Amino acid sequence: MEKPVFKRIVLKVSGESLAGNNGYGIEASTIASIAEQVKEVVAFGVEVAIVVGGGNIWRGIAGTAKGIDRATADYMGMLATVMNSLALQDALEQIEVPTRVQSSIAMQQIAEPYIRRRAIRHLEKGRVVIFAAGTGNPFFSTDTTAALRAAEIEAEVILMAKNKVDGVYSADPFKDPTAVKFEELTYMEVLNKNLGVMDATASSLCMDNNIPLVVFAITEQDNIKKVVLGEKIGTIVRGSVK
Repeated sequence: MEKPVFKRIVLKVSGESLAGNNGYGIEASTIASIAEQVKEVVAFGVEVAIVVGGGNIWRGIAGTAKGIDRATADYMGMLATVMNSLALQDALEQIEVPTRVQSSIAMQQIAEPYIRRRAIRHLEKGRVVIFAAGTGNPFFSTDTTAALRAAEIEAEVILMAKNKVDGVYSADPFKDPTAVKFEELTYMEVLNKNLGVMDATASSLCMDNNIPLVVFAITEQDNIKKVVLGEKIGTIVRGSVK
């Protein structure tokens, strides 16, 4: 039997990934595909926590550009992540993967409050835990949430699932045909080159806590399993290059 190289992971799924080819909202076939990939990993005994973005419904920065107060726009974005988290929970439980949603904003009718020890206990019992509503504070991205939660639950790696790109490039590969894909980077290189993999707060958190990051395409079936089994795909970002 194939053996995973990680025991506990944080999977960061962008909101745009859930929209599939629609560009907005939630595409049922796409979220079902992600759920199936997560189920494959859980079957190996890997403990999976998920952080979902909300960009397929609302982006705080876009709201600010329209004249909405930044804090208000960010809170609206947090609510979008809750909607995505519930949709992903439903997709997972339809294929018999026990899942819990923990929200950083109290909404007891639909989600548990985020409690670190309870989250770890769920993971130990083989349940997938979805962290919703970001950090619960405006001005912080869901990338920062992924880094923070990974540090808190002592995850071994963050898997950053992208919708359109299969790793980190020197420039936007859709705009610049000379863009080069990196196989491995350090967090300092990401910050110095302004590569936009994660925001600076998230990158610093990962660097300070020595949490590696793997950036890969979610659209290719079995990619999550490939990363968990140690196959080299996408781009890996570390505190220092080995």
